[in-house]
Amino acid sequence: MPLVSPLPSDHDAEVARLAAFFNETLGFCPNSVLTMQRRPAIAKAFIQLNMAVMANEGRVTSDLKRLIGYLSSLTAGCRYCQAHTIRAAERYGAGDDKLAHIWDYRTHPAFSEAERAALDFAVAASSVPNGVDEHISANLRRHWDDGEIVEILGVVALFGYLNRWNDSMGTALEDPAFDSGQHYLGGHGWTGGKHR
Repeated sequence: MPLVSPLPSDHDAEVARLAAFFNETLGFCPNSVLTMQRRPAIAKAFIQLNMAVMANEGRVTSDLKRLIGYLSSLTAGCRYCQAHTIRAAERYGAGDDKLAHIWDYRTHPAFSEAERAALDFAVAASSVPNGVDEHISANLRRHWDDGEIVEILGVVALFGYLNRWNDSMGTALEDPAFDSGQHYLGGHGWTGGKHR
């Protein structure tokens, strides 16, 4: 049972209008946003930040951003966000090889050196204490320009917020996200945990 129950999706008209963004990303409005709307300004600001972070300004693709979000959430331990990000990565065209081998990104041929650098950075930046060192930074700079690095860290930071929100709130996992989690992550020990 969540700490605070979500409100109906039509509770606040402006939040509902902005939350249409998630219909493309996930196919539904997440319960986290429906809970945030108890303070509509928080929900609106979060949705706008999410849209800005996930916009494609450079070579950081939509599917890579979702895989970065997945590894950030895996590192933080948030099963709710793990299910959401793997579902969104699939919806944004991450190949079956990438979805099936995300845990092996460092060695699997489905991942480029640039993707590996971004994913290594995501894991290090999501660790507590922060694990970003000069080697990880230099490797990231070898593959990505300053604007793209801002995009990559924007995803990590966004999911840092979401991981804390959803794990502390015990946000109930929606059926489609749970199904994606089971399909892609279940064989690696993933369960809905407190979110189911």
